[in-house]
Amino acid sequence: MIRDSASISDLADLPEIGSRFTARLPGDPDTRNTRRQVFGACWSRVEPTPVAAPRTLAWSAEVAERLDLPEAFCRSQAFAEVMAGNRLLPGMDPHAMCYGGHQFGNWAGQLGDGRAINLGEIENRLGERWSLQLKGAGPTPYSRTADGRAVLRSSIREFLCSEAMHHLGVPTTRALALVSTGEQVVRDMFYDGNAAPEPGAIVCRVAPSFLRFGNFELLAARQELDLLRRLLDYTLEQDFPELVGTAPPGRDSWLALYREVGARTARMIVEWLRVGFVHGVMNTDNMSILGLTIDYGPYGWLDDYDPDWTPNTTDAAGRRYRFGHQAQIAMWNLVQLGNALYPLIGDVAPLQEAVNGFGQTFERAWQEMMAAKLGLTRFEPGDAGLVNDMQRLLQDVETDMTLFHRFLADVDVARARSGGIDDEALLAPLLPAFYADPPPRHRERLAAWLRRYVARVHADPSEPEARRAAMNRTNPLFVLRNYLAQLAIDRAEAGDPSMIGELLEVLRRPYDVQPAHADWAGRRPDWARDRAGCSMLSCSS
Repeated sequence: MIRDSASISDLADLPEIGSRFTARLPGDPDTRNTRRQVFGACWSRVEPTPVAAPRTLAWSAEVAERLDLPEAFCRSQAFAEVMAGNRLLPGMDPHAMCYGGHQFGNWAGQLGDGRAINLGEIENRLGERWSLQLKGAGPTPYSRTADGRAVLRSSIREFLCSEAMHHLGVPTTRALALVSTGEQVVRDMFYDGNAAPEPGAIVCRVAPSFLRFGNFELLAARQELDLLRRLLDYTLEQDFPELVGTAPPGRDSWLALYREVGARTARMIVEWLRVGFVHGVMNTDNMSILGLTIDYGPYGWLDDYDPDWTPNTTDAAGRRYRFGHQAQIAMWNLVQLGNALYPLIGDVAPLQEAVNGFGQTFERAWQEMMAAKLGLTRFEPGDAGLVNDMQRLLQDVETDMTLFHRFLADVDVARARSGGIDDEALLAPLLPAFYADPPPRHRERLAAWLRRYVARVHADPSEPEARRAAMNRTNPLFVLRNYLAQLAIDRAEAGDPSMIGELLEVLRRPYDVQPAHADWAGRRPDWARDRAGCSMLSCSS
């Protein structure tokens, strides 16, 4: 580990780095990097484990700009060394967070950052505070029996999806850099006893905070209520200052925080549903207190519309975290957070009111989202039936969710309203969204639905071109389909990481027509239907 920054300081005027989290909250007095239970602390100090040959495979210019990091630094070998954990910049205070969580509905006790190491926080020229975290930088006291490393395939997926989600308009953590380590990591990809070495990598994740529901749950479970109170007050001060009044933080501000977490979480889930994203592992330790999408593991994107689909092989039997169940799971997780706050609140009623508020916020946001996807200025009471019937049609015959909604904007509403178009012409814009030629009965049903949709659009006050433009700003053309990520992984593992940058560039403009990459906007190819990495994935990384 290199701490001498002389060779770095000549490159550029780097922003100031510190760590309010470690400065203001108690840490683990034991500085040994040994696996153990940690009590009475919010974090443990631990340094990244250096790697053999760090190499920057990709970096996000927009995130670097937000952090006031000069381009010359990001293109330097020193940057690769920092992003791999081989070198620390002045002010960095590496540490791992202590937290617990419910996993697949069961209390798992202490979990913590088992392979994530927080470097500290950058305050940019706008006064924004951004935490940097290396995922895959080596073991921590919370690694349990694991090695603290990550493989290239999962790291590529996390890097790309973090940025793709941001550009889609979904609340998310960001990714600054993807670095290969020059080392091999042994993983059992399918949990079938066939472990094998894979290329190692590290992702630098960026967020205002990496606090999770589980940080609060663990303190409550251990009855460390004074520390729970301190963590709540810190969270209010740092991440929710608008909720802090003139009086010292207390019951009212804690409840306000809980309500706001619920509202942000509800809006995040609606955005997932809008773009067809499935998180795959909605454990409470993977739920951000800021309402951000966090921890990109075995996630997936709906190709054909199936509300019961989960991308996680571990969840294949129960499908707890399936696409259509994500709102219910988010509410369940919010209840667990409320249970953690109860010892300080001392009253169930306001906590239950906040949980009810989640449902109300979700319903309003969902209706607004669905109206926007359909090109309507508002959601009317009768629109629920229109949406339900559409979703049944999408399920009955294998239909690409992304393309169906995108091409719906191309339906000739004006000619259909005047009666100057037959069913085949009405359906024509949507046919590329089907994975097989729809049978005659399905065509009849879909045409009947489209004529109901045309009548609803005609009753809406929006102008045709404005409606089409608004739909194309809501319904993306490009999403990070699993097979695209896998193609980038295949090439990178073969020594060519160029597709990572190409995908990153395309996913920066997911709503734009990009003729040079039209193939990436198409349906999932048949060869990817059951191929490993292109459909379901394990938690192995």
